Amino acid sequence: MDPHMFKLPDGKYADGSWELTIYITDLQVERVLRVTGDIHIGGIMLRLVETFADVTMDWSDHAMWWPDKNTWLLRTNSTLDQCHVMADSKLWFTPMHKTLRVQLPDMQLLDLPVSFSSMVFNAVQDLCKDLGIRHPEELSFLRRPQEKSLLKPNGKDTIRKKRGDRDRDSMASSNSADLASTGSLDGIAPHSPTPFNKSRSGTNTPGTPGSNSSFPGQNGTAVSIYSTGSSYSDGSCEGLNMSLTNSPQVPTREALDGLVRPKTFREKAIINKGWLDSSKSLMEQGLRENDTLMLRYKYFSFYDLDPKQDAVRINQIYEQAKWGLLTEEIDCTEEEMVMFAALQLQINLQSILPQQTDMNAKNGKDDIDADLLDLEKVLQGTNISSISHHDITNVPELKDEFKYFRPKKLTLKGYKKGFFTFRDIHLTQYKSKEDMPHNPLHKHSLKGCEVTPDVNIANSRFGIKLLVASAEGMQELCLRCDNENQYARWMAACRLASKGKTMADSTYDTEVQGIQAFLKMQQHKPSSTPTINPDAVDIQPESYIAPRFLKKLKPKQIATRILEAHANVREMSLMDARWNYIKAWQALPEYGITYFVVRFRNSKREDLLGVAYNRVIRMDINTGESQKNWRYSTMTAWHVNWEVREVTIQTEDEDIHFQSQSADCKVVHEFIGGYIFLSMRSKDQNQTLNEELFHKLTGGWV
Repeated sequence: MDPHMFKLPDGKYADGSWELTIYITDLQVERVLRVTGDIHIGGIMLRLVETFADVTMDWSDHAMWWPDKNTWLLRTNSTLDQCHVMADSKLWFTPMHKTLRVQLPDMQLLDLPVSFSSMVFNAVQDLCKDLGIRHPEELSFLRRPQEKSLLKPNGKDTIRKKRGDRDRDSMASSNSADLASTGSLDGIAPHSPTPFNKSRSGTNTPGTPGSNSSFPGQNGTAVSIYSTGSSYSDGSCEGLNMSLTNSPQVPTREALDGLVRPKTFREKAIINKGWLDSSKSLMEQGLRENDTLMLRYKYFSFYDLDPKQDAVRINQIYEQAKWGLLTEEIDCTEEEMVMFAALQLQINLQSILPQQTDMNAKNGKDDIDADLLDLEKVLQGTNISSISHHDITNVPELKDEFKYFRPKKLTLKGYKKGFFTFRDIHLTQYKSKEDMPHNPLHKHSLKGCEVTPDVNIANSRFGIKLLVASAEGMQELCLRCDNENQYARWMAACRLASKGKTMADSTYDTEVQGIQAFLKMQQHKPSSTPTINPDAVDIQPESYIAPRFLKKLKPKQIATRILEAHANVREMSLMDARWNYIKAWQALPEYGITYFVVRFRNSKREDLLGVAYNRVIRMDINTGESQKNWRYSTMTAWHVNWEVREVTIQTEDEDIHFQSQSADCKVVHEFIGGYIFLSMRSKDQNQTLNEELFHKLTGGWV
């Protein structure tokens, strides 16, 4: 007997070789190769392909997948020993690009080829390029929530119990639906040692596991989120582009059946457990071919929205806003709901008419003028009209008498009169006009404060709610304006002050005009008759109005009110209507806040954590009221203690520690780091995203 053929108990032969079993998913067959530990992955793939010399097939997109370890072996120059592949290991030889069923923000379901081996961050970039959506860093994949799992907190469910055998059976039967139903919604292994331990496309991952997520540039050094490279190019799928620019008005039954309507803040938070880890691939997070994922705008920080370049992007943002309102993921008043319905009706009516694009309507000279105007808007502080309007030698100031109220526990709500001034970013209260400027009762800095509208146009209520930090903690102050013009001026001043800006800023007038336009669209005009015959338009109330309002109004009342409100927006073009819908959506108090149920260190109760584009908010889990907020501009570092799954945020004043109860801590951390990453975007268009910086800010490592 040849001693080299003698097989030892550990599966190896006397010459040190052993048998490696490889499953070829396309052909649903197995091959056993005699190998040694010093053979590299590329050599294994070459030998494997040579065994199928009689099969005409393109193997260039194939790679090795290790089901038991839930990892890709993409470094083709690494040996089996370096990858720790042993005699009892079983590998797959499978395509890196697979068909994924993607639900877009407009509810369309498309079967699209997506990379299952690249990190989600890169897979989304490639997909958006095919769809013609600019700035893909604002989007990500979200698992479709199931009704049964919606009310369940994150818990400690896992996704990889005997994954290899189950996946093989699933692949052989071409049915992976069971994987989607049994997988964890967060898709993150409970004890994953590092979010950066995988590579993509045969290259090293650009993450830096040992780096600290300190705020870049905090020592005065500017850091761009871009690295030099070629400019972004739109996708070339023209036919698909048209269907994404004008979405179907009625989604499919499958899409509607998948809708979830959260009723509480806790349920809104649990939906966010489904966001995938941007630093891992789809396969690593339990996804398989033909599974369904939702492509959604994850970060509500929309950069460089341009009607000439972003027809698809603007439509998809509008659609996500619309469905967020209809499913009550975001709250609004009855008047606002009717206004949104009127804009939606105008969009539906305009979308079936031929639209004249700005590019066709302009000659060359007009294009140059438009570009110069765009440039003028971009250059903050150099707008000619703004400089001429504001006297730079004087500091703008507002002075008015208000009814005000300072809520206190066990106190009935009652408004009093007081005199207020607004200068720089400070709000000062006096007992009367005669007491100023030497006898102030209170003086507040509004930088970092919470500003919430309290408006009911039908009842002529124009209120502003302020949550201001003070030595005694967070204090609430409610102001009641006399009319909408006064409200617009003071509301704009408060919003700018919360961002650290004054009324001398060039955006103040624009902010005032935006608030006035928002109020105007909500105005009810009983004297004006609808411009559309109610009998000529079939308005299905449930397609325009959120469920809670359907219980209050009869279908005929709803249709009449929508048509009356439509008189305010009937002159808008398709793009203008979508643009105004998005602007009105952004003006809502709950806009852009992603919720998580958390438990702060040394706290016995659960709290609600809101993550917005510029701050993190501690909120009451039952009412959603803000209790305290921390702005990103005050943060110095943020990371995760992976042993106890605790997120730590270090600010200039204090350190915050909390554990996430409704989603994995990596999801929460990625939102914070992602928003900071997006805030550093540059105006230079001839750039590519700095992926290394993204993973540094979102990885969670100290």
